[in-house]
Amino acid sequence: MHVHVNAAVSVDGKLSTRRREQVAISGTADFARMERIRAESDAIAVGVGTVLADDPSLLRHDENRRRELDKDGFPARVVADSRARTPPDADILDGPATTYVLVTNDAPTERVDALAAAGAELIKAGEERVALPVALDALDARGVERLMVEGGGELIFSLFADGLVDELTLFVGSIVIGGRDAPTLADGEGFVEDFPELDLRDVERLDDGVVLSYEA
Repeated sequence: MHVHVNAAVSVDGKLSTRRREQVAISGTADFARMERIRAESDAIAVGVGTVLADDPSLLRHDENRRRELDKDGFPARVVADSRARTPPDADILDGPATTYVLVTNDAPTERVDALAAAGAELIKAGEERVALPVALDALDARGVERLMVEGGGELIFSLFADGLVDELTLFVGSIVIGGRDAPTLADGEGFVEDFPELDLRDVERLDDGVVLSYEA
């Protein structure tokens, strides 16, 4: 599986404010770039924190690009949700696209059952936290060859920690958000050694910012 992390951050590396509110970091051209990546992907993944904060549907994509690639329907949607906290009425469970929710083996049964009743396909992997290598293998077995990851910082950090990221594209906008409690591109425990190294592939000016493209 090819894992492509795509995100927009402020010039100081923040995904949003300390209140976890959405901020317009990029513009029209970057949204079009994002939708093109979505169209080229078999599934789009977010963490449960993003679902709880933004309630995304993840249904928008470049339909023309998807037709060019002979991809049918919508990309699937994936939520990394160790404790099955995704609300059964969340927008990510609505609409024509398949939604996979990655949970742990000890996630509360009543929540798991509620998500299944709401139409989610549950993938169980790991105990305290979702075992991402196992979960991604399960997605691969379901036909997900290209996975786009849109956040948040906890999920992105975990993917880097497990050595699962193949590509990173990052829009850096010309604003400062600040705040020690504001989410960053890679939150989690953080690295103190053996830092993941990236190869810078391209730099492109777009909207009022730049897109940095890396191979991991």
